[in-house]
Amino acid sequence: MNILSHLLSQPAQDSRQKRQRRGIEIKSPREIEIMRQSAKIVATVLKEISDLVQPGMTTADLDAHAEKRIREMGAVPSFLGYHGFPGSICSSINHEVVHGIPSPKKVIRTGDVLKVDTGAYYQGFHGDSCITIAVGEVTTASAKLIRVAEETLYKGIEQVKAGNSLLDIAGAIEDHVKANGFSVVEDFTGHGVGRNLHEEPSVFNYRTRDMPNVKLRTGMTLAIEPILNQGSKFTKTLSDRWTAVTVDNSLSAQFEHTVLVTENGYEILTDRSKL
Repeated sequence: MNILSHLLSQPAQDSRQKRQRRGIEIKSPREIEIMRQSAKIVATVLKEISDLVQPGMTTADLDAHAEKRIREMGAVPSFLGYHGFPGSICSSINHEVVHGIPSPKKVIRTGDVLKVDTGAYYQGFHGDSCITIAVGEVTTASAKLIRVAEETLYKGIEQVKAGNSLLDIAGAIEDHVKANGFSVVEDFTGHGVGRNLHEEPSVFNYRTRDMPNVKLRTGMTLAIEPILNQGSKFTKTLSDRWTAVTVDNSLSAQFEHTVLVTENGYEILTDRSKL
């Protein structure tokens, strides 16, 4: 397993080691309202990037837009400087799985499968979300991967309500991915989010004995983020010590939302559809 302790998506090994060290925070109504604002900033930026991106742009162009807009809305980019990460977004293209570093040398091309992940820190709380963008016309196989990745996120979210467990989320995600012939990346997990970008609990995307036996409670805030590969589930990290790629050069897709656990279900705090 290729794991670095400083990665922006919660590393699975790191989450296992740390899960007993900190309690799970239940957010107060005041804190939830602040998180609604931080999450709305993230959703706004991702919606703008989705509308803005076109072939010929660079990932540095998208990063500059994200940082500018996050600051204009009164927040600070969560990722910028986080354990030394040099960007306000993670921009991962095609076989890059997560943590791609924005660069003026990385030109976006027609047919690319582009993952954009970002976070905003507002009045003491983080929002976190990721989208996958089909750049121009993509292949039928790429389109299916992107569609199933987004469906998978919502399959997991549908299991969120007080009294359910993390295993319910993981099982729904794993079942939908495998039913569609893709693999679940196991090297990274979702996580709690709030005062810190990464909090307890670890939110696995597959059934495992390593998963903490956590029941969901009203007021929990979770970053749920399944990652799907067309081929092998295994990843490796490049020499930049950030960018994780598929070991077989197959395509990868990811979607993520910050989600609030409510008594009767959930609230998607980073919902872009309401903007």
